[in-house]
Amino acid sequence: MKKLEDLQEIISDAVNKLSFPIYPAALYEPISYILSLGGKRMRPALLLMACDLFGGDVDAAISPALAIEVFHNFTLMHDDIMDNAPLRRGNTTVHERWNNNAAILSGDVMLVEGYKLMMQVEDRLLRPILDIFNTTAVGVCEGQQLDMEFEVLDHVNIDEYVNMIRLKTAVVLGGALKIGALIGGADVKDAELLSSFGEHLGLAFQLQDDILDVYGEPEKFGKQVGGDIISNKKTYLLIKAKELADPRQTADLNHWIALKQFNNIEKVEAVTAIYNSLNIRQHAEDAMQTYADKAFEALDAISLPEEHKQYLRDFADGLLVREN
Repeated sequence: MKKLEDLQEIISDAVNKLSFPIYPAALYEPISYILSLGGKRMRPALLLMACDLFGGDVDAAISPALAIEVFHNFTLMHDDIMDNAPLRRGNTTVHERWNNNAAILSGDVMLVEGYKLMMQVEDRLLRPILDIFNTTAVGVCEGQQLDMEFEVLDHVNIDEYVNMIRLKTAVVLGGALKIGALIGGADVKDAELLSSFGEHLGLAFQLQDDILDVYGEPEKFGKQVGGDIISNKKTYLLIKAKELADPRQTADLNHWIALKQFNNIEKVEAVTAIYNSLNIRQHAEDAMQTYADKAFEALDAISLPEEHKQYLRDFADGLLVREN
């Protein structure tokens, strides 16, 4: 089995070798630019990992893995426009460096380029793999739409939130693993189980991210503590707090959510105190563990050698922060 960092290096090298036409420059330069900003290349590396797990030729999976990476960056380019984000990975976003129209059109071309790369799989796998890619792509768009809708809705329940993060984040992990497994020679049942592993792991990872935003150490996780609280983002923690709060706590939460002018530290401390009084962190950690357990249940059912399953367990443990 190849190490994850070796697979990430393979992807980084392959991304660097991607070439696009030089004319019209305003269409293709933004594509090269956003792909040059780096990132962990985790999604395409997972596709290569899945292929390797089933004894497949990793080189044969590089093009579809690149398709996943190009598609992912296409979604980031369009997300940045919708969020009016000035920075991406510490660099100026495409729509800020060029303009919105350029970012929209370059993103459209990236989606097409993703399909061109995905179509380089062998013919016998082309239809099932394109079906997975299509389902994944639509899911991400649905998740982004729901996320935008949630920003203006007064009430979002836990099931709706989990479905949103499943679509926006987890389905790409599941789809990448499923495609890689099929290229590697897995049967449909094992490919679906590996996809389930990826989706549930993705859900656990996103819930962990919600928890760390409030309770993580900023120097360890590289994030501003309480950023989700400051922006009134509907995370698992806020939704659960609204579900469990008594009338006084509900009034306090609504007060801080409605405020237009406030001291960031004061707001984070006040809302966190409400979370603590309702034991929200434990509720969120229990939910996170539930999805992690489901991921491992799917993994246990896959027809793989035990050492390969342990490789995936170690990978999952590396993603999820363990307190014990």
